[in-house]
Amino acid sequence: MERITVDGKRFVDEYGRHRIFNGINYTDKNGQKYCFINPDEYTELNLRKLSECGFNVIRLGVTWESIEPEPCRYNEDYIDKIVSFMDVCHKYGMYVFIDMHQDLYGPVGGSDGAPEWASLTDGAKLKKNKLVWATGYFWGKVVHNCFDNFWANKEVNGIGLQTYFINMWKHVAERVKDHPALFGFDLFNEPFPGSDGGKMFRTLIMSLAKTIITDKRCPKIKMLRHLLKKDMPAVLEPFDDPDLFRKVTRAGLPLEKKFDEGVYSDFINRLSKGIREATDNGIIIVESCYYTNISIPFSMPAVNYDGKREEKLCYSPHGYDLMVDTPAYDHPSDARVQTIFDEKKNTQEAWNVPILVGEWGAIAESEDYFKHIDFLLDYFDRNQWSQAFYTFFMTMFVYDLPFLDHLTRPFPVAVCGDIVKYRHDRENNSFMLEFNQDKEYDVPTVVFAHKEIESIETDGEYKIIPLGETGRSHIEIKTGIGSHKIKVNFK
Repeated sequence: MERITVDGKRFVDEYGRHRIFNGINYTDKNGQKYCFINPDEYTELNLRKLSECGFNVIRLGVTWESIEPEPCRYNEDYIDKIVSFMDVCHKYGMYVFIDMHQDLYGPVGGSDGAPEWASLTDGAKLKKNKLVWATGYFWGKVVHNCFDNFWANKEVNGIGLQTYFINMWKHVAERVKDHPALFGFDLFNEPFPGSDGGKMFRTLIMSLAKTIITDKRCPKIKMLRHLLKKDMPAVLEPFDDPDLFRKVTRAGLPLEKKFDEGVYSDFINRLSKGIREATDNGIIIVESCYYTNISIPFSMPAVNYDGKREEKLCYSPHGYDLMVDTPAYDHPSDARVQTIFDEKKNTQEAWNVPILVGEWGAIAESEDYFKHIDFLLDYFDRNQWSQAFYTFFMTMFVYDLPFLDHLTRPFPVAVCGDIVKYRHDRENNSFMLEFNQDKEYDVPTVVFAHKEIESIETDGEYKIIPLGETGRSHIEIKTGIGSHKIKVNFK
């Protein structure tokens, strides 16, 4: 497998080919209690099937708790499992980026992430979540206090919490730095501002109420009727209007900006420097605050340390509709999620980096949801973004769930030159790729074909490499200098 690096807004391999990554989240939230990444036959079977479905990168979610259960004592057996998991991914041609996952700070907040010894609650007691799992972010003192103490770098045994975290990451990076499947390091999942995050939630609720009351674009009586019927998609329909949606969410910008430009930027710069002390391999992957997932602008500057900017840098935003994790998510809004991702382009432009969407989708079962998947995949393709769907679960292939048919779609894996555009035409059962080639390459352009091929239109020589007995394949096309168009028609 080729080393992957960054060239402006593109991922490129060591040959200079433009690379696109079609990924999925594989998240081990339970760690030592039940290891989701055991290198057994079942795991290998799932990874082989993911590869045959066209997935070529895994966002591997692990936790600080699993890696450092006691201060300065690393669980080498668990890290061995990470390496073994990467071995299997390499066997099937899939890259891995390691995501240091957290939700609600850690088990003390009711989910996963930091070990108990690094969870300074200041005496607050955990209360049962109501409505959705994330309510601890909105008004949970345990979660707020833990994050406040982390961002303040409070000490445990004379060492700051952030120092522990950076040293833990350095240790992991040292262990995986030469692995051929290494894609990069996803530094911190959905960072949360702590008690300011609680203030932001209240600010957003007040902004929503004020907008509904005062803005004529909100049909108040109609919205109330839908609310009484508990029809939340209909209640929120006015906020399909991007301007109205942003009017509500921009109220959170001052607090977001304070967090991004203050503690978070400093932390990410020091963490990135720590990883680079262990290895120059792998891409530094930066996420933005939890609240940017609803289109609040991300204000952090690009990663910079020792007076220089990080060269191998990627921005990894997340985005879901507002009704995620509720029954109403069977009817997500394409318009609202597009508004969320449209905002991410501003960070991409400011940093001049590729985007790999780290989380999107989530699991639902309805025709509206399946159309939503298709809509977002088309959106990512138009922007030439890589992405990782959330999420894989162990019985995904047992039940042969229909959303897999939507995730398994054609895309350009590696392109000799600069991609102009590519498109999966579902209506006409075809795929089109246009690119400009500026030099001769010793390797081919590669396209993943998600079903049996009827015909291929190209000015280059090609061969079809079957992927098992699935009817899927890689098409390898050899072309010369110039502009090229490839069209694949499927049976």
